[in-house]
Amino acid sequence: MPKAIQSVELRNLLIEDYKELIKSMIESYPEMAESFWKEHQLQNLLEKFPEGQLVIVVDGVVVGSALSILVTEDFAFKTRNYKAITGNYTFSTHNPDGEVIYGIDVFINPKYRGLRLGRRLYDARKELCDQLNLKSIIFAGRIPNYVNYKDEITPKIYIEKVKRKEIYDPVLSFQLSNDFHEVRVLKNYLEGDIESQEYAVLLEWNNVYYDDSPKLINTQKSVVRLGLIQWQMRSLSNLEALFEQAEFFIDTVSGYGCDFALFPELFTAPLMADFNHLSEAEAIKELAKHTEAVKLKFQEFAISYNINIITGSMPLIENGHVYNVGFLCKRDGTNEMYRKIHITPNEIFYWGITGGDTIQTFDTDCGKIGIVICYDVEFPELSRLMADEGMNILFVPFLTDTQNGYTRVKHCAQARAIENECYVAITGCVGNLPKVNNMDIQYAQAAVFTPSDFAFPSNGIKAEATPNTEMTLIVDVDINLLKELHQNGSVRTMRDRRKDLYQLKKLK
Repeated sequence: MPKAIQSVELRNLLIEDYKELIKSMIESYPEMAESFWKEHQLQNLLEKFPEGQLVIVVDGVVVGSALSILVTEDFAFKTRNYKAITGNYTFSTHNPDGEVIYGIDVFINPKYRGLRLGRRLYDARKELCDQLNLKSIIFAGRIPNYVNYKDEITPKIYIEKVKRKEIYDPVLSFQLSNDFHEVRVLKNYLEGDIESQEYAVLLEWNNVYYDDSPKLINTQKSVVRLGLIQWQMRSLSNLEALFEQAEFFIDTVSGYGCDFALFPELFTAPLMADFNHLSEAEAIKELAKHTEAVKLKFQEFAISYNINIITGSMPLIENGHVYNVGFLCKRDGTNEMYRKIHITPNEIFYWGITGGDTIQTFDTDCGKIGIVICYDVEFPELSRLMADEGMNILFVPFLTDTQNGYTRVKHCAQARAIENECYVAITGCVGNLPKVNNMDIQYAQAAVFTPSDFAFPSNGIKAEATPNTEMTLIVDVDINLLKELHQNGSVRTMRDRRKDLYQLKKLK
């Protein structure tokens, strides 16, 4: 992976992308030098079906693409070669009334493979299929590794072995893992494809939400899936061990389709064991030396697993001061920092931590969110100011050693959900950490809280984890329910404030 990626964007192809697109295509298909798309062909494709042409852009450079047309299901199943399906590369076969997307090209520049960008393109195609209320996605996939087995087995046996994972094929294995199923083997599909011996596998993905009766499709994401990580404090030999454990959880919640992964406050504390011979204040400063590496690794995870990651918190040294900070690592490759504003007496006494001075919300691909760290949730002014800016979900990474400390966080978080008409997600660390001073015991119970009205659980609790046990909590929250609540709730705390008597505003 190229070092220090700053941004990843998935968007529709523009004709201005042509030169960069071809550069990446040449690196992806060096053996097919005569088959690259010409500029006039892509212009023609964009005129016929602009929304079906997708690109992945990394730091301003086009590194991958997915191109497609619309056809009827009958045409897709009966047409046996690439030239015919594309109308001799003119795309005259595109049918605006077709009920299936036919994929005509997908590639990722080899330099950027391993970040699951191909999966992101496939997911975007599936989302487009759903938004346009289409029946399925169909395409013919190459089998480039077949050249190594052509003298031993038939294409049919080769495909069966790939399905059973006895053979790995870089194209077919990937497509099968993305829920496509094979329909038939096609012979003489792509002229000049020596690696596949001109064979291809006709594959299909069915849209289970397809509705025969046409209707308007709401393309705006309403349901957001949260993945809360209730982190077990344990001895860790080094930073790589922490990354391995963190990646396990990110992989897990990403596998369930989560939009966000939330880690607890100071979950990196086990790394202070190496500095236990120092004072608490010096140990936290040593821990702060890992913060930049943690941020960069979590940025990579966010891209690779296509998930927004809220990194809990960790110490950061700036201008001689120690701050308690975290990062929102977005799946587009960007990141933003947040700081703990209210510092507990314990943090000041043992670690000398300084409070931050910025109150902010964050724009994400799932709407506007807020993040406060632990003690901050006990101060209602912060989240109210965030709610005034349109926050829908408040995330609260916390660290509490005793049950009464947790009770403060829990009940204040519930209050924030009710008074600000938003969802509040909390998670903390559990277990014991005997070899780190001032971090001996932990108590936590991850949860998602809701407003209290008829559309929500009567107790205002959407879900809770098992207390003091390492686990994940995966929860769906519906943003449209908040919109309805704001306008038609039994009570409307955001609208009914007496601003003629009192007001709340930022000083900075």
